[in-house]
Amino acid sequence: MTDKQHTIKAPVTVSGIGLHTGQPVQLTFQPAPENHGFVFQRTDVEGQPEIPADVDLVVDTSRGTTLGIKGVKVHTVEHVLAALAGLAIDNVQIVLDGPEPPALDGSSRDFVDALNSVGREEQEAIREYFVIEKPIFHQDTKNSVNLTVLPAEGFEATVNIDFGSEVLKPQFAQLASLESFPSEIAGSRTFCFLHEVEGLHKAGLIQGGNLESAVVVVEEAISEEKASELQSIFGAQKISLQKGFMNAEGGLRHENEPARHKLLDLIGDLALVGVPIKGSVVATRPGHKANVALAKKIKQEIKQQKIARKYQKNSKEGVVFDINAIENILPHRYPFLLVDKILEFSEHTITGVKNVTVNEPFFQGHFPGNPIMPGVLQLEAMAQVGGILLLNKIENPQSVWVYFVAIDNARFKKPVIPGDTLVLELEMTALKRSICKMKGRALVDGQLVCSADLVASVVPKDKL
Repeated sequence: MTDKQHTIKAPVTVSGIGLHTGQPVQLTFQPAPENHGFVFQRTDVEGQPEIPADVDLVVDTSRGTTLGIKGVKVHTVEHVLAALAGLAIDNVQIVLDGPEPPALDGSSRDFVDALNSVGREEQEAIREYFVIEKPIFHQDTKNSVNLTVLPAEGFEATVNIDFGSEVLKPQFAQLASLESFPSEIAGSRTFCFLHEVEGLHKAGLIQGGNLESAVVVVEEAISEEKASELQSIFGAQKISLQKGFMNAEGGLRHENEPARHKLLDLIGDLALVGVPIKGSVVATRPGHKANVALAKKIKQEIKQQKIARKYQKNSKEGVVFDINAIENILPHRYPFLLVDKILEFSEHTITGVKNVTVNEPFFQGHFPGNPIMPGVLQLEAMAQVGGILLLNKIENPQSVWVYFVAIDNARFKKPVIPGDTLVLELEMTALKRSICKMKGRALVDGQLVCSADLVASVVPKDKL
C-alpha cells in the first residue's frame, strides 16, 4: 500500500516563552497544500517572510538549531519539527509572531498534543521516502561523535550518550518505529549541566529557561549563596542544594530521559532533509552540529541519486554512469571522448575510468613501436571527469561550455600504456561565479601516474 501525504485538519495555536530568546511567542500550525513541506513564517517581521525547514538554511547550531534567510531567523526549531516528523505529518505552515517557538516544558509533548487535537488529514499526493541504500557516515573523532545511517525497512534510531558524569551516567535510547514517538520520545525534556548555566545565560542564551522547561544536571552540592544566584536565573522560589537532577517535577520522566531527548533532537534535525527517511540511525554523542552535518550528507545523497537516475537509465552495480549516460552529459565524441564510466560521484569529488587500449587513434602516431598515452590527453581525460562533477553545481550542464583556462602543477610520474586502466580522481576546490578549480590525479594499479591543478571557465551557450 502506498502512503499518502498528510497535513492537519485545522489550525491550532501554542503559546509560551522562547527558551533562548526569552520572548513571548504565539505559534500556529496551519494546514498546507501537497508538497509544501514545513515552512516557518515570521508575522512580526515586515513582509512576513517565510523560511522553509531546509538544512541548507541552518545558520547556527549552538544549543539549538537556527534557520535563517537574509538576516531573518527562527531559533530552536528542532522540537517543533520533531513533533511534525514524529506524527508523520508532511505539509504544515508554522506561523510565529516572534523569533523562536515556545519552550513549554522543554520537550515536544505539547506540540504533539496540539497537533493531535486537530488530527491529520490525508492528501492525494504520494508520500516520497528516501530509502537508505548504502551507509552514510558523519564522524567527529576529536569529540568522539559518530553518526551512521544504515539500510532499514522503516525509520529507527539508537542514541548513545556519555558525558563522563557521575550523575548523568552513560545511557542509550532506542526507537523502533515512529509510531512509538508520541508515547516514548515526545515527552523527554531538554537538559543542561549546572556548570553551563551561567555561561549560557551570559552568552545571551537560555533567557527564557527555567525549571519548568529543562532538566538541570547538578554534579555536586551547591552552597546557599550559589543557590541564591541561580534563583534569579531560573526565576525559581527555591533551588535544591543536592547533587542530582534539578527541575520543577523533581527527578526524570524516564531513567534515560536525556538520551531520549537527544533522540528527539535527532528526529527534529533530520526533518530538515525535506523527506522522511527509511533507515536506521545509530548515533554516539550526537548534537545539533553533528545532526545537521548528517542531514546535509543525506540531502546530498538524495541529490546524487536524482542526478544518477536522470542520466543512468539502467542501474549497474558499482557504476554511477556508464558510457551511454556519459554521452548524455558530455558533448565529446569519438575520438575525443576519454571517459568510459564513473565509479563514484559526490558533492565535491568524483572518480572516473579510462580504459586504455592499443586501438586508440593517437597511438598510431605517438611513439610508434613504443605506444605511450600523451600526457595532454591524460589531462583532458581528467578535465572530462571534472566536467561531469559539475552536475552537482549546474542544473543543466548541456546549457554551458566548459573551457580550460589554466593547468598548474602538472606532473607525470609514469608512462600510461595500452592495457592500463586509468583511474581519474577529481576534487572540486572552488566554484565562484564562472570559474571552477579542481585538483586531479590519475592512477594505474593504485600508483600515481599524473597529477595537476585544473582551472576552467563555465560559459553559458546563450552568451556566445
